[in-house]
Amino acid sequence: MTLALINGRILTPDGWRNDLAVLVDGERIVDLLPPSDSRISNATTHDLQGAMLLPGFIDVQVNGGGGVLFNDAPTVETIRRIGAAHRRFGTTAFLPTLVSDRVDVMRAALAAVEQAMAEGVPGVLGIHLEGPYLAPARKGVHDPKFFHTPDSEELALLCAPHRGVRLLTLAPERVPLDSIGSLAAAGVIVCAGHTAADYATTRAALAAGVRGFTHLFNAMTPFGSREPGVVGAALEDADSWCGLIVDGHHVHPASLRVAIAAKARGKMLLVTDAMPPVGSDHPDFVLNGETITAKDGICQTAQGVLAGSALDMATAVRNAVQLLGLPLDEAVRMASAYPADFLGLGASHGRLAAGYRADLVVMDGDYRVQQSWIGGVAD
Repeated sequence: MTLALINGRILTPDGWRNDLAVLVDGERIVDLLPPSDSRISNATTHDLQGAMLLPGFIDVQVNGGGGVLFNDAPTVETIRRIGAAHRRFGTTAFLPTLVSDRVDVMRAALAAVEQAMAEGVPGVLGIHLEGPYLAPARKGVHDPKFFHTPDSEELALLCAPHRGVRLLTLAPERVPLDSIGSLAAAGVIVCAGHTAADYATTRAALAAGVRGFTHLFNAMTPFGSREPGVVGAALEDADSWCGLIVDGHHVHPASLRVAIAAKARGKMLLVTDAMPPVGSDHPDFVLNGETITAKDGICQTAQGVLAGSALDMATAVRNAVQLLGLPLDEAVRMASAYPADFLGLGASHGRLAAGYRADLVVMDGDYRVQQSWIGGVAD
């Protein structure tokens, strides 16, 4: 069935348009056309009634949602539930994210994502392994008992042929540079995070193949006057990407504004680092035997340690506008086009243009998601 989405405020790669309709056939966008075009009149029409039509949001760091945590049950059904929970908030593509765990749990998570993609579970682009090759000094809520340097067998597992995207967060001081190079050469997207590295070590890791930084500012050495640290290296580097948790808790808005101004446009992307409370009525969950509670939008332990977030992507977009002062179109690109580019999917995902995947979100003026399509299939 050919579908024409009409009467919307459409965010195109060239900016907002009120005078076009989006024609979808199957899982692809056919074209953006004037409503008077005969192809529009011959299609089934869907009137957007003036709402915004946006490219679907892409979240590269999703630990849980819908009341489930990927670590607890790394299965296809868990991935399906997480995806369904986040779709309510405009996320049409995501990376299920595994917090540091045993190697056998990593194997199960990798296998589950492979199977989920084979079965066509909506929105799954691959997997994000956050750890376990991290630094105890910057552990955050990760359990350091799982931390270690990858051996040859683990490197072979990570570098094996795979479906979709494979993203790995590691502490560059904990993994040899040649191993980072091998991972990058095998197509793994390597990010620095939960790291106590200094500036020089971080620069060397970037040269070896590190491509991004996981939740910039959090769990990494800060930017100082005489030691730029990981944050300084990240902001200086022109080619890497940085994930930002814009929830008003993880990073002060002023720090985020400074970072965005320092980095080349297109290199900052919104992430949620979401936990099970997103899309669920249950505020509590257990991670590594410790109860985490979501209250006032913050997920934290009884000791006050941040443990992921209760953030969804629609709220992240709203916060980018209201807390950071970004134009709405730029905030949306940070949730769609820029993550797609980071993942190497910029030619097929993250934009409303002819030939692109029909991952679409309808949002009202209060940033509430009204409807979505994934691969042309409505929710």
